[in-house]
Amino acid sequence: MQFESINDFLNMGGYAFYVWLAYGVTFTSLTMLIILSARRKRKVLTEIASKMAREEKLKESRGNKL
Repeated sequence: MQFESINDFLNMGGYAFYVWLAYGVTFTSLTMLIILSARRKRKVLTEIASKMAREEKLKESRGNKL
């Protein structure tokens, strides 16, 4: 389908509401997925680092008792 003007493109042949809503929902969902995944990754890495530090501290304290 060819559009004769930018207004025709934005109107999408009378289906503009549905087309732009679909794009909006898609991009919003993808953006939220990326943001939430990055936050979760940061949280998991922090938890792993703290667990490793606790294990190292426990290992050192056990070594001092021997």
